[in-house]
Amino acid sequence: MKIPVTPMRAREPRCAAARRGFTLLEVLVAIVVLSFGVLGVVGLQAMALQANKEARYQSTAVALARELGDMMRSTKNIATLTSAAQNPYLIDFQNANFPGAPNNCFAAVCPSPLTVAQFNMQEWLARVNTAVPGVRVVVCFDDTPYGADGRPRWACDGGATGTSVVKIGWARQSSDSNAADADRVTNGGNGLPSVVLPLIPGNTQ
Repeated sequence: MKIPVTPMRAREPRCAAARRGFTLLEVLVAIVVLSFGVLGVVGLQAMALQANKEARYQSTAVALARELGDMMRSTKNIATLTSAAQNPYLIDFQNANFPGAPNNCFAAVCPSPLTVAQFNMQEWLARVNTAVPGVRVVVCFDDTPYGADGRPRWACDGGATGTSVVKIGWARQSSDSNAADADRVTNGGNGLPSVVLPLIPGNTQ
């Protein structure tokens, strides 16, 4: 009795189908999906780097503002004067427009509290300008540093209570396409202050 044998050629189509693998279309779809995933990771990394940079500028600005408060307390008889002509701490600084200082208190003894204050402000602003890009600094007497909408503002009301305020803003990057949004885009001080810190230099007694 003979056992029927299936010819080899009859099994070839099934083997060929098993060895076919992925089609070109499937490979292209996989590449597209992978590309979207990679782009998403890159976007998240860029946002993380931007947030980290903004946090660094924020902490630097706060530390420098506190340092200015200590300087003002060391020369409080000058810092409490309401006239900008007599009080060099009262300033609206931007575009690296540094105020003059007649003496370098690091090189020689400054003869008066006024010259100390002038040098303090010039040296402090130079460091702020280096540490924070596109910085704007406003130091003034202000009892209402925040507007009716709760947002900080550059304008000052004169501060009847004698409390001085330092306001610092800088050039900020934003993913917002609306460049007029002052909450998110600050370029050379054209937006809102990012740091508002009240400074109470002390009384004149």
